[in-house]
Amino acid sequence: MKRKRNYLLSLFVLLFFSCTQEEKIPWSVRMAESEIKRNPELWQVDFLKKPKWDYTQGLMAQALMATAETYGKQEFFDYTEQFARQFVDSTGAILTYKLEDYSLDRLNGGKFLWKMWRRSGEERYKAAALLLRSQLDAHPRTHEGGFWHKKIYPWQMWLDGLYMGAPFYAQCAGEQNRPEDFNDVIDQFTLVYRHTYDPRTGLNFHGWDESREQAWADPETGCSPHVWGRAVGWFFMALTDVLDFIPAEHPRRGEITELLVRVAEGVKNTREPASKVWYQVLDEPERAGNYLEASASSMFVYALLKAVRMGYLPADPYLTVAEESYQGVIRQFVRQEADGTVSLTRCCAVAGLGGNPYRDGSFEYYVGEKIRDNDPKGVGPFILASLEYEKMDINGEKSKP
Repeated sequence: MKRKRNYLLSLFVLLFFSCTQEEKIPWSVRMAESEIKRNPELWQVDFLKKPKWDYTQGLMAQALMATAETYGKQEFFDYTEQFARQFVDSTGAILTYKLEDYSLDRLNGGKFLWKMWRRSGEERYKAAALLLRSQLDAHPRTHEGGFWHKKIYPWQMWLDGLYMGAPFYAQCAGEQNRPEDFNDVIDQFTLVYRHTYDPRTGLNFHGWDESREQAWADPETGCSPHVWGRAVGWFFMALTDVLDFIPAEHPRRGEITELLVRVAEGVKNTREPASKVWYQVLDEPERAGNYLEASASSMFVYALLKAVRMGYLPADPYLTVAEESYQGVIRQFVRQEADGTVSLTRCCAVAGLGGNPYRDGSFEYYVGEKIRDNDPKGVGPFILASLEYEKMDINGEKSKP
């Protein structure tokens, strides 16, 4: 009996020590390590069976490189560089990328290529970034100059596309010394905001069809019928990130910060009070079938924390909102697995408008899309949100790497 008690005591001490050690590891690092364990190749992160250059891989590359820089994790950089080497050849050509598709989604991967070029010194990455930038020279536009989301979605601007293309466009403007491009970048935001604004929520509808030809488009406004959480999340992150590249002295920079403040207010006001996170469909919070969703919630937390840190939003009330919601994301959506990894649960797998099969933008459509764990559209923002949280002075205690 004494031997059994000693064994159980030793087991308890071991488990307690293991849990304590895990708690000391920042959430950004724990999630990044888990994601690498789940996906030996970065291109696999969106549950892909064969390599593809797409926005989710670019998002995860950004998150992992940021974690590598913050905590000196060389293995995270190596993992990202392995992906870059596989997709970018010595001339700068990008595997599976087709410029003539004119898809804003394909530009998102260009963001980390500039950083990869500076860190590695390999000219292939700069050439690949410039190849992606060249797409915008002939990318189809609305009559007011807004980029179509994709060639296959004519006359349409989606909130998603602002995250995919605008910060990269602004980044390239700085890298190429093309200050005239900053006005075009800012126009993309003001156009889509004006056309998609929803006065009921203070936020924005998912998409806008200038032609009003789509079945999902309101015949008068051209807007899709609902405020989808993740679409607003993409837009909010885009507003926050693009300010990294628009010069402080630019005369129109204030237009972006003004929109950011407006979106932040709408995001704050649509948060679910008890859980401190957000619904899949933001303009129908109490409707049966709606659910609390991880990717949008992680995006909102990231944008709020970064905007406060950078001084775009006042700490009161937004720091409290962001801190409460970050803890809400962990409580509601983060699960520890038996193998020691951690998962982000309750992520909407995908949502769009139009296409084949046709997506009508209805409430039933958004809540009916597949829900899955560890979707990169949630994991990437969760890592970025965690990095922001770990930089903040929360309750007087600053997180340290």
